[in-house]
Amino acid sequence: MSSSTEEAAVTVLGLGPMGRSLAAAFLAAGVRTTVWNRTPGRDRELVERGAISAATAEEAVAASGLTVVCVVNYDAADSVLRRDEVTAALKGRTVVNLTADTPDRARDTATWAAEHAVRYLDGAIMTPTTTIGTPAGVFLHSGPRELYEEHRPVLEALGGVHTHLGDDIGRAAAYDVALLDIFWTAMAGYAHALSVARAEGITARELAPFAQGIAAILPPVFEETAGDMDSGTYSGEGNPLTSAVSSMAHIVETSEAHGIDAGVMRAAEGWARRAVDSGHGADGFIRVAEILGRR
Repeated sequence: MSSSTEEAAVTVLGLGPMGRSLAAAFLAAGVRTTVWNRTPGRDRELVERGAISAATAEEAVAASGLTVVCVVNYDAADSVLRRDEVTAALKGRTVVNLTADTPDRARDTATWAAEHAVRYLDGAIMTPTTTIGTPAGVFLHSGPRELYEEHRPVLEALGGVHTHLGDDIGRAAAYDVALLDIFWTAMAGYAHALSVARAEGITARELAPFAQGIAAILPPVFEETAGDMDSGTYSGEGNPLTSAVSSMAHIVETSEAHGIDAGVMRAAEGWARRAVDSGHGADGFIRVAEILGRR
C-alpha cells in the first residue's frame, strides 16, 4: 500500500469486465473501493478482496469523493448519473467517466455536471482488461487540469501510462474515436484479407506471419504521413496515389471474382480516385484524409 493511496477512496460504477478490472486494480493499490452495478451479483469476488458493496448508486457515490464510471455507453451512464437522487449525492464530488462514446456526448455530460455542481473529467481506456493494473495500460484524460492533478494519484493506481490531453472535455473521446477507427478498420481489412486468402486456398495461419510483416511496416508510415498531413506536403515519392488505385482495383477484382463483398475496399478506392481526379495523382495516399475533410 503506497502512502499516496492508503487514505484514498474511490467508487466504481459499472462492473462489466473493464469495470471489475478497474476496481480490482484500485483494491490492489490499497484504495478503499466501493462498487455498484445495476445487475446484482457481479461484485462478489471484489467484495471477497475487500471492496464495499453499495446497495444503490446513490449510496455508492456518497461513499467517496471520486466516482469512476465505466459502462457500455453514455446512455447507460446517464441513466445512472442523471437520476435525481444520484445527482444530488454527487454535488461537490468528482466523476471521472471512462465510458466510451462520442466527443459531443462527453461535452454534453460536462455541461450537465456543471449545472449540478458536479466536478467532471472525461477519459478513455485504450488497452484491454488484461493490462489494467500493469505498466501496459494506457489511459487518456481530458478536462480541467487542476481537477486531473488533484485525482491523479488515485487514477495512477490503475497502473500504466496516464496522459492529460487538455481542458477540452471532449478531447479524450476524440482520441478514442480516432484510435478505434484505426483498430476496427484494420481488423475489417484483416478479416477481408483472410476471406480472400481462403478463397485462393491460403489458410489463415499461412497468411498470418506475412500479415504481421505488413503490420510492422505501419508505425514508420504513420509517423511519416503524420508529418505530411500536418505540413500539407502529401509526398507520393515511391508510392503515388495512381499506383495505390491500381493495387486497390486488383483487390476488388479478385474479391468479387470469388463472390466476396469488396465494399470497404471499393470505398477506399473511391476516396483515392477522388483525390486523383482532383489533380493529386502524384501525391501519397494520406492526401485522401484532406479530401475526406472537405465540406
